Amino acid sequence: MEIKEEVENKQIILKGYIDRAPLESDMELNVGNKIKLKISKGSNSVLIKNLYLSCDPYMRGRMREFYGSYIPPFVPGKPIEGFGVSRVIDSDDPNFQSGDIVSGMTGWEEYSLIEDTKKLRKIQQDDIPLSYHIGLLGMPGFTAYAGFHEVCSPKEGDRVFVSAASGAVGQIVGQLAKLHGCYVVGSAGTKEKVNLLKTKLGFDDAFNYKEEQHLDATLKKYFPEGIDIYFENVGGAMLDAVLLNMRVHGRIAVCGMVSQHSYRGEDGIHNLFTLISRRIRMQGFIQSDYLHLFPKFVEHVGAYYKQGKIVYIEDMSVGLESAPSALAGLFTGKNVGKQVVCVSRN
Repeated sequence: MEIKEEVENKQIILKGYIDRAPLESDMELNVGNKIKLKISKGSNSVLIKNLYLSCDPYMRGRMREFYGSYIPPFVPGKPIEGFGVSRVIDSDDPNFQSGDIVSGMTGWEEYSLIEDTKKLRKIQQDDIPLSYHIGLLGMPGFTAYAGFHEVCSPKEGDRVFVSAASGAVGQIVGQLAKLHGCYVVGSAGTKEKVNLLKTKLGFDDAFNYKEEQHLDATLKKYFPEGIDIYFENVGGAMLDAVLLNMRVHGRIAVCGMVSQHSYRGEDGIHNLFTLISRRIRMQGFIQSDYLHLFPKFVEHVGAYYKQGKIVYIEDMSVGLESAPSALAGLFTGKNVGKQVVCVSRN
């Protein structure tokens, strides 16, 4: 059998910068690229075959030409980057061997050459699905874990509200809150998602925000005594309504603001005065601030999953060519659960 020295390497390319939510047409499939399957000695790099790619809301921010964020923008004409689970094909780094399964930042392509191997970590092939290492046990799960435990400072009996609650982060926040002895309500954008929150994910209650004309009144119905913790994924009108319903010394963990597609500031926040009168702590965060807690997170959340105390919902698209549609779908509520793209299963 002939061993190929190079292969075609399909890639998803960003066509140009945008100032709105991404569309499938903002990306294209490049099929003309080739990649060598052997690494030059002395490069200290690793060649990986990508198995699963993660679609995450933060990637929208990398599609605009803005350099003041915690992560630089994508480069038009080059492959998009994101978190992935991959198999090592060849390695010039002694910490990685051919056949190792790894997770970390990679290209949206079939094969990626990783020069900064500190971006990769080896994962064990156990009874947890490999794709969960970019979801439940990856960046979204760790965002939920660090945001809830470190930023929200939860106490047993706290009243917790989670927006975008059926998404990759929100579904874990709600379950962690229940395990902590909290009362938890979530919002989502379809009846199907609301039903999942209440029947499969264990939330005490949930509502479809698209069916509610007055969010302030809705929150008062679900939280007649007010909200202790708000895990913020949406922004805009939802945040404004929540501010009117926070309890004294409430905590708001600002994880994302997916409603703010255009970055042009159309939706002003009018109720910030409550931060003073109710002594509310509102804090933005990113998961990389808490990486020292990652081993503890994997141990705890992995155990919860194996014990059946946490469930995880995935929405998987198959084939690299499906990635642009999958990413764009995040911003229209198309996905149910964590959006993942399966590039290859071996």
